[in-house]
Amino acid sequence: MTEHELCFSSQSTAEAGTFKLLELPPELCTFVERSIADGYPARFTIRGQGNEDAVLCTSTSTYIMRTVNLSNSVLVVTPPDASSMDLDDDKLVIRDQVNEIIELTPSVPKLHKLVSLLKGSEYDETSVEEDEDDSNRTRILYDSIRETIQASDAELERGLRDKRILNIHGELRPISPVYLRSILEMILNQLVSDSLSHQNASVEQLCNALADVHEVPRSVSTQVMSWFGEIRQGFWQMDVDSVVHEIGLNLLRPHRHTAIDKDELISSWKLAVGDTFEASVSLNLLAGNYLSSSTLNDDVNDALKYFPSSELPIEPTRRFADLFLTRSRWKSDDIAPFLSDLAVDSKERDKLLLKYARAITDPQGIWYTARVQYNG
Repeated sequence: MTEHELCFSSQSTAEAGTFKLLELPPELCTFVERSIADGYPARFTIRGQGNEDAVLCTSTSTYIMRTVNLSNSVLVVTPPDASSMDLDDDKLVIRDQVNEIIELTPSVPKLHKLVSLLKGSEYDETSVEEDEDDSNRTRILYDSIRETIQASDAELERGLRDKRILNIHGELRPISPVYLRSILEMILNQLVSDSLSHQNASVEQLCNALADVHEVPRSVSTQVMSWFGEIRQGFWQMDVDSVVHEIGLNLLRPHRHTAIDKDELISSWKLAVGDTFEASVSLNLLAGNYLSSSTLNDDVNDALKYFPSSELPIEPTRRFADLFLTRSRWKSDDIAPFLSDLAVDSKERDKLLLKYARAITDPQGIWYTARVQYNG
């Protein structure tokens, strides 16, 4: 075993507390090692405001940073500085003493602030007439959101897509659900009238038709198509399920307080998507956005109410409180869609259920009830 002589740095007092040890999970170790082997730097970004727990982001993932105390102190040692008169190879300089490490835990991206930050900047058919120099509206730019939201760049892009937020010359604006549905129906109608395949439709042809006939800006129609399919070499391959889902969600959205009969919704939904896509209509596409009277014990038989998981609190304690105030007990398949944005995978979701809910079994199967009493 090699032996080294240890000595304290002459700057030990000034350097105290300047070193932090970061424990990397296996996948990040692999990423760093591969980056070194490939000759390019591994880049990490720490994001968070003063009132938030910091997160570490790679280009694709987010990790919560937590401080963990060590039972034994760790000394940070380095070779002597080149400017030091003592360059003995066997000597090491003690730079700092560390009593804790920073632990990284995979986390879902924290995108919940997007809605509040962009409130009041909705984009609809009247926005086409707006003057770009209009100073009456607060403009939220992509670059400022990128610095504010605790998410990797890839997760932020996916969040903007999932939350239907347009990027108009660098400004972020959520599209009106009614206007979005209208654009989707225009696209479906145009596919039929021009005899275009939904698996290989010309983006230019569709954009020109929507711009000329309906005055939909090309920048808007192109982004909408990218949300609901894949654009390659100027041709669009439609994601049928995502388009059908969005149209169905728009039909369900007005029924937050007044239930709609399931068969009535299905019928209207099929009519809206047309004969070509009616076979894709399924309530499974709306999971996490509705409650069914069949499990709420309402007087209305087989009726649905709009209940979006996206509007529930992001903090687990409050999320479960809201869920159990809405319904005293849940089946596993019913509650799972309302927890998907809290956990990175089903294993983490099951941990949340064990922490906040109690499983009971009856002839109908396994149900989850609250571990604590909530008063509505």
